[in-house]
Amino acid sequence: MKQRQKGILCILMAAFCFALMNTFVRLSGDLPSVQKSFFRNLVAAAFAGSILIKNKAWYSGKKGNMKYLLCRAVFGTAGILCNFYAVDHLVLADASMLNKMSPFFAIIFSLFLLKEKPNKLQVGAVILAFAGSLMIVKPTGTGMSFLPALIGLAGGMAAGLAYTMVRVLGGRGEKGPFIVFFFSCFSCLVTLPYLLFFYHPMSHMQLLYLLLAGAAAAGGQFSITAAYCFAPAKEISVYDYSQVIFSAVLGFILFSQVPDVLSILGYLIICAMAVWMYLYNTGKLGNAGAMGRSR
Repeated sequence: MKQRQKGILCILMAAFCFALMNTFVRLSGDLPSVQKSFFRNLVAAAFAGSILIKNKAWYSGKKGNMKYLLCRAVFGTAGILCNFYAVDHLVLADASMLNKMSPFFAIIFSLFLLKEKPNKLQVGAVILAFAGSLMIVKPTGTGMSFLPALIGLAGGMAAGLAYTMVRVLGGRGEKGPFIVFFFSCFSCLVTLPYLLFFYHPMSHMQLLYLLLAGAAAAGGQFSITAAYCFAPAKEISVYDYSQVIFSAVLGFILFSQVPDVLSILGYLIICAMAVWMYLYNTGKLGNAGAMGRSR
C-alpha cells in the first residue's frame, strides 16, 4: 500500500472516530457540556501521556513556545465546548459540518498570525464556504436551532485558531503528542472547578458513553496524526469531510435525524469548496491553479 493510500485510510478512520465521539456525546444525554468535555479530555490526556512516556517526547523547552501552547489550549477548549453544545442541540451532521469550517477560518487566521497571504481564488472559496455555513445556521432570528448553530460556528472558528497554533508549534519543533497532552490536561484543569461545584449526577451508562467519547476522540487524534505522517495535508485533508457523512448516517440510525434542504445545500457548497481547495493545493486544476498561485 502506498503512503498516500495509508494517509487516506487513516484520515477516514479519524473522521469515523470523531463522528463516533459526537454520537457518544449525544447519547450521554442531558449533561452540561463542561462536564462532557472534562471526561472526553481526561481519556485523551491518559492516551497522550502514555505515548509521551513511551517515546519520551516531552516539552521542547524552546523559548516562546509556551504562549502558543496556551493559545492552542484555550481556543481548543472553547472549540470543544461549543461543539459539544451544538451536538446536543442540533442534527449531528449540522454540528459536524459547522465544526468543519475550521480549515477556512484557519486560512483567515494564518493571514494575520503567519503572514500567509491568500490569493483571490482562496478568498473566494472562504466566502462561499461561509455562505454555505449560513444556510446551516439560518440567521433569521427564528427557530430554536439558531443559537446552537451560531455557537457551533463559533466552535469551528475557535478550532481554526487552535489548528493555526498547532501549525506554529509544529514549525517551532514541538511534538504532536505533547501538544495533545498539554491541551487535554489544560482542558481538564479549566473544567474541573465546575465539576467540583456543579457536578451533575450520572448513571453508569452515561459515564460509559463519556469514556467511550474520550476513547473515540483519542483514536481520532492519533489517526489524524498518523495520516499527516504518511502524506501531506494538501493531498488528503479533503477526506476529513467524510465525518459529515458518518455523522449523518449515525444520526439517522440512532436519532432519526434528517437534515433539511437548506442544510444539505450548505453541506454541498462547503464540501465543494473543500474539494476545490484540495485540487488547487495539489496542482490538479492546471492553468487555473497556476494563475491563482502567480497572483
